[in-house]
Amino acid sequence: MMAQYLALKAQADGCLLFYRMGDFFELFFDDARIAAQVLDIALTSRGEHDGAPIPMCGVPVHSAESYLARLIRSGQRVAIAEQVETPDEAKARAKREGTPSSKALVARDIVRFVTAGTLTEESLLEPRRANVLAAVCDVRGTCGVAAVDVSTGRMTLEECAPEDIAAVIARLSPSETVAPEGWDQAPDQVMPRPRQDFSSDGGVERLCKVHGVATLDGFGVFGRAMTAAAGGLIAYLDHVGRGTLPLLLPPVAVGSGGTLAMDAATRASLEIVEASRGGRAGSLIDAIDRCATGAGARQLAEDLSAPLTDRAAIVDRLALVDRLHGDPLLRADVRSALRALPDIGRAIGRVVAGRGSPRDLGQLRDGLDGARRLRDHLAAQPDRPAMLDALLPDLGGHGALTDLYTRALVPSPPTERGQGGFIAEGYDAALDDLRRTSGNARRAIAALEAKYRAETGTPSLKIRHNGVLGYFIEVPARHADALMAPDSGFTHRQTMAGAVRFNSLSLHEEASRIAEAGGHALAAEESHFEELVTHAVAARENIARTAAALARIDVAASHAERAAEGGWARPEIVDEPVLRVTGGRHPVVETALAASGERFVANDCALADDDRLWLIGGPNMGGKSTFLRQNALIVLLAQSGAFVPALGAVVGLVDRLFSRVGASDQLARGRSTFMVEMVETAAILSQATERSFVILDEVGRGTSTYDGLALAWAVAEAVHSTNRCRCLFATHYHELARLADTCEALSLHHVRAREWKGDLVLLHELAEGPADRSYGLAVARLAGVPQQVVARAKAVLDKLEKGRAETGGLAAGLGDLPLFAAAAHAEEAACDTLRDRLRALDVDALSPREALEELYSLKREAGESEP
Repeated sequence: MMAQYLALKAQADGCLLFYRMGDFFELFFDDARIAAQVLDIALTSRGEHDGAPIPMCGVPVHSAESYLARLIRSGQRVAIAEQVETPDEAKARAKREGTPSSKALVARDIVRFVTAGTLTEESLLEPRRANVLAAVCDVRGTCGVAAVDVSTGRMTLEECAPEDIAAVIARLSPSETVAPEGWDQAPDQVMPRPRQDFSSDGGVERLCKVHGVATLDGFGVFGRAMTAAAGGLIAYLDHVGRGTLPLLLPPVAVGSGGTLAMDAATRASLEIVEASRGGRAGSLIDAIDRCATGAGARQLAEDLSAPLTDRAAIVDRLALVDRLHGDPLLRADVRSALRALPDIGRAIGRVVAGRGSPRDLGQLRDGLDGARRLRDHLAAQPDRPAMLDALLPDLGGHGALTDLYTRALVPSPPTERGQGGFIAEGYDAALDDLRRTSGNARRAIAALEAKYRAETGTPSLKIRHNGVLGYFIEVPARHADALMAPDSGFTHRQTMAGAVRFNSLSLHEEASRIAEAGGHALAAEESHFEELVTHAVAARENIARTAAALARIDVAASHAERAAEGGWARPEIVDEPVLRVTGGRHPVVETALAASGERFVANDCALADDDRLWLIGGPNMGGKSTFLRQNALIVLLAQSGAFVPALGAVVGLVDRLFSRVGASDQLARGRSTFMVEMVETAAILSQATERSFVILDEVGRGTSTYDGLALAWAVAEAVHSTNRCRCLFATHYHELARLADTCEALSLHHVRAREWKGDLVLLHELAEGPADRSYGLAVARLAGVPQQVVARAKAVLDKLEKGRAETGGLAAGLGDLPLFAAAAHAEEAACDTLRDRLRALDVDALSPREALEELYSLKREAGESEP
């Protein structure tokens, strides 16, 4: 057995090996140690290998999915080794091979690899989150990306420049990514696969084979990098499925420029589908998701991750949201109907992958029938938007399949098909006869039990059944003598501690009839199941379209519901580079404040070509970052086709969205906080166009005052005059206000704050004009910095400001930039302590030795204070 295990482990591709032994999956050696720690189960040992006990642990087959889920979440991959023959078949094979049957080992083989990106089981997936598997590669300087949600079969192909691959991966947020082995430019944390799998010609061949076509022309135009990535993706799926592919719908080419571009840093900063601390709570999607179905929530996440740049398509989405927003009764009916529907997209995915159950077929029946009823209801509505009319045909067309499944399946089919009971009575007359035979035989067993009790005078006699002995007669030990007589007609089988078991000819005959009828019935149901699956597989693409249409309607209803809850407005989408928001709010912050009974302070924003750069000052905690982010999120929501948290909004189409907000480091990659800030700023300056929207917060604060101020000044000038994009720029450098003298499209703003009786009052209101000061010491006091530290900081600040007043003018070497005048002489103010010591010296009272010691002390101090 261990020889067989080790041979299979060698094929497991580095995965933990679940080795089937009866009713358990067993793990051995290091696999057992890892699994025992992750699953918190007992680690035992059995036998020896190389003179040492073999570590071992196991999980029951019937509950293996829950253990698999924990292993996958911990980052493990699992190979499933199943028994591929019965013990009787193993003995027969051993006999043919001339091996003693006692030595016959049941053959086993790896039937599937379970990995994070290839899950289809309902219990292993999050209902409201897509599970994406991606493949990336490089073909002559162009990166190809293939992505598929294996649970629903939706597949996309795209190409990008090597420098954009990280942004594409961030948008897709795959659970698992594969790439050619040895590729130097591969993204982080990829699964290396054989390079020959990523061939463009091989990818075309694999795609054609999967979809049964001679050419891909009917699906669209695909570049060589796209098909190479698709080839690698399908090869990996074929590997993990051991020759059984999951549902793969026809590929969709994703063109560049069709969606709002965002890099990974922007997505992380805006917390679109995941909060900065991880998880959904606190993210944008958590604040706006009102979807009635898991499929709708997955579609919403995709929409938010890839907002549109096509004005007509955005307006179509908004029109459907508007129709449902304006008719609360219709919206309630739609949401109620959707809430009752099963997830047919994932059900058909499991069926096609060969992991379907009778319950999945029942879900298809109920879901498709519910979609038809929803179609009929929506088709009767007046003033239907164009998008709704386009979706309605996809909600029907399954009458023959639903009729078949209604006749064939019981109302609530079971999850497991091994025990039968899922084919409805009346569907198959022969099956009904077998069931009646089995039922009659069971009644005959009950009659036989009553007969034996009467004949033996043993009221406690029972006919029982178990999986080892089958049917048997059991009596208490004290009554066994009556059945032991040679002419009693009973045959002794087993003596227990307090009971004795017997068999009889008539019981054997009835048991045989039950077993035969039951076996034939199970075989008949299994045959019907395979036939029903064939019909579902044939309709897989139409079913997938129905699932997608339901999800799209659900997203529109969710947006309408959220807008009704929060008083959100329909944005106007225009081509001009403007952003005019009246009473804008941050959806996540507003939700958090509402939970504590507080009110969010709304603010306006008005960016246009002649006023495209707002320089915003004010204290920390005053709301600058919130204001920046809320406007970025309003743009994102509007171009996703959603209403926005504002009284009104006019959004000029944005091609790229950038957010440089917050401080973080990437120490593992050798990047400090300031280095990360500069990398992100460089990306903005090199990629932002006149149609982009940029939010920048505190550029340059991670280095010295001189460097930071100079960088902030230069970046602001570049954004204004070179990139010429719409931009909100928050800063504490008051000197940047001088930019308004030379940058005609820059205006000054600040968040208002007041000090009242020593306390800082943050008003969270945006006002025109520069900030008068930063209130940094007041914020420090508010944060709990010790009073003596704040007092010392106040003393230092007073000296610095005094030095600035005394040393006004131009700094040597800085030309005619007046903003640097005070900063260049800040060092002189910092030397006030040294001057004070010199003035306080009474030279006449010092002895020569004391004077020399004081001079050395001053010299040391002066040396330490040098810049």
